[in-house]
Amino acid sequence: MGEKFIFPLKQGIGAPSEPGVFEGSSVRRGEKIATKPVDGLGSNIFSSIDGIVKSVSENEIIIEKSDDSSSDYIHLKKDEPLKMIEESGLVGLGGAGFPTYAKLSKPIPSEGRFIINAAECEPILSHNIDSIELNPKPLIRGIEIVMEILKAQRATIAIKAKHEKAVSILKDALKENGDDRIDIHLLSDMYPMGEERALVREVMGKLLTVDEIPMAAGCVVSNVETVEKIYEIVDLQKPLIDKDVTIAGKINNEEKIHIFHNFPIGMTVADAFALVGGASSEAGELIMGGPFTGKRTSPESPIIKTTGGLIATECFPKGPSKIGLLVCACGADEKRLRELAASYGSEVTGVEFCKQALETRGTRKCLNPGKCPGQVAKVMNLKKSGAQAILISNCTDCTNTVMSCAPKLGLPVYHATDLPLRACNIKLVRKIKEHID
Repeated sequence: MGEKFIFPLKQGIGAPSEPGVFEGSSVRRGEKIATKPVDGLGSNIFSSIDGIVKSVSENEIIIEKSDDSSSDYIHLKKDEPLKMIEESGLVGLGGAGFPTYAKLSKPIPSEGRFIINAAECEPILSHNIDSIELNPKPLIRGIEIVMEILKAQRATIAIKAKHEKAVSILKDALKENGDDRIDIHLLSDMYPMGEERALVREVMGKLLTVDEIPMAAGCVVSNVETVEKIYEIVDLQKPLIDKDVTIAGKINNEEKIHIFHNFPIGMTVADAFALVGGASSEAGELIMGGPFTGKRTSPESPIIKTTGGLIATECFPKGPSKIGLLVCACGADEKRLRELAASYGSEVTGVEFCKQALETRGTRKCLNPGKCPGQVAKVMNLKKSGAQAILISNCTDCTNTVMSCAPKLGLPVYHATDLPLRACNIKLVRKIKEHID
């Protein structure tokens, strides 16, 4: 019996896709198995393997991989680039999953620019920088395709200065390519430098309001992997069937961080961890995503289009009996912090929100990502609620301000990223003199 691959019919922003296969159907790698709504926002779904359809439900398609599954794939029909991107099922691979064809549907103004997010902002996750270091040409070609679609006159690769090797490789590749419309903007080393509004602020010098999108500054922002996939879609006629994933943490392997390129979408979390020796039986939890914004997952869950990382965390120690939550718009939300508090065995006595974390469209966004106004009043409120410690999800600058007051009030600080970082032997997010990642 082959591996089981699971394809949820909703893998990003928009409506679920409509199944196009039936139980018992034989499918090939690169074959479309579900179609996006004709008149609605959504994305097509393709099989990443050769196999047999085992079940089709209103939520997912399950395919059993054939023993002789090929690395080849059914090619997309050659067409205009934007139409190929729409057909391919591509969504933003940085986490949100907004359909890429919709993002690229309108030209940008002459004074605007296309910004490529190469910040690789979440700790541990490192596949974007690795792909640049391995071969920057797919990224540069993808940028050129997007610039043609957007009629963009300028493009900027925004990357942290600390990635010296990747920056050097990019500079050499751009010089060899000879396209002076593409430049590099070096970013400081802090979280959440990869947030869209933070990138627009750093590159364009304009701070967008919480309800504005980058187009308000004449910009479109896409991450490295998304742009590389555009090259594959247009030049190689390859639908979105594989993606890049970092698998890390408390695993049965001496190496703590493993990078995979062209990882098949639909593989289960358990089978993915098995490729690196398996998650340790002593792991505290499994996270899909990064330490700041990732969610708890299960071994049976599948890798989907937006999966960037899988992390097996350090085990949960016994926490304080009473804990207060300080929620930042740039990290774990209240629901996630409550989940972590329960795993620590702690009762939540109070919840405070960073005063820059404004509610908008059912979520919270930071007024000025990564620029903290101070948290003393919020920490004092949690102290008054009876908290013996506080659990935070704050960005690096907010964490600095928390650490400047909480210990003085006798409140130990727990951070949402602690256990994944410990599992990878990475320095914890606490008082930071020079921003680290």
